[in-house]
Amino acid sequence: MDAIEIGQTGPAVEDVQHRLMLIGHLTEGQVTGTYDDITAQAVAAFCANVGLPASGEVNDKTWAALVDASYSLGDRTLYLRMPYFHGHDVLELQQALGALGFAVGHEDAIFGAYTEMALRKFQMNLGLPSDGIAGAYTYAALRNLHHSWVGKGAPHVPLQLGFARAADVLEANALCLFGTDGFTRSVASRMSNLALATNPASKIVSADSLSVAPDAGMLLVHVVVQGAPAEEAVPVVDCADDEGLALRLRSAITAARAAQPPRITLALPGATWEDAGADRSAQHFAITLLDALCQALAE
Repeated sequence: MDAIEIGQTGPAVEDVQHRLMLIGHLTEGQVTGTYDDITAQAVAAFCANVGLPASGEVNDKTWAALVDASYSLGDRTLYLRMPYFHGHDVLELQQALGALGFAVGHEDAIFGAYTEMALRKFQMNLGLPSDGIAGAYTYAALRNLHHSWVGKGAPHVPLQLGFARAADVLEANALCLFGTDGFTRSVASRMSNLALATNPASKIVSADSLSVAPDAGMLLVHVVVQGAPAEEAVPVVDCADDEGLALRLRSAITAARAAQPPRITLALPGATWEDAGADRSAQHFAITLLDALCQALAE
């Protein structure tokens, strides 16, 4: 492209000014369609901010950087391709995923393989088609969860709640835990036993301990081992033992409660933990999942 500089007028100048306005370098009243001294100063300030040589004109590199910086989350469909998508909207997507407990690697504004993997896990977590494409449904889900990620950085969730707070959570939330094989039923039963030991009035119980069908208001929590067939539109939580687990649970529960009956699936990373036996592995997963569930339900 030919450089845009002081004295020029027209739609191209107005486009530059509009993008400068979107990222805060000009006000709406300064979008005039005329490349004046104020516009040149704004371009120079923008170049300095993004590490380009300070210049009062818009060349190819400046224009490309302006386009990247002026995209907002939801402006375009994002997916893994070559060359990679890059821009401010990608950075916002990475920040949202990271704050919700889905690691994207470096928040570098580049839609690479790590970002796609985190996006697929987020989509599965909310019961969406896990296609790795950030489109209308994904953006709608992110908007519904905006209070959980806007203005927040990488997750750091306490691993334990105080006893009194955990006991209150157990009594205030009705969950029915169940598995579909011997190991996952053991995990669900152990979670129920731990909850009842913490608070005898706990409403977090296993299906095996119920004498009647679960109440319509109970959140159904299906414990499986990763690789088990997933039910369509049911949020699936990757239960890797990390500090993002409670955040992933929180967003899945939020999505599940919009459906009837409310239901989530907890996908364990395997049927063993660090080469331990079946009983010890089941107890470890039960403790980890119950702690994370209490944390997710506490706010």
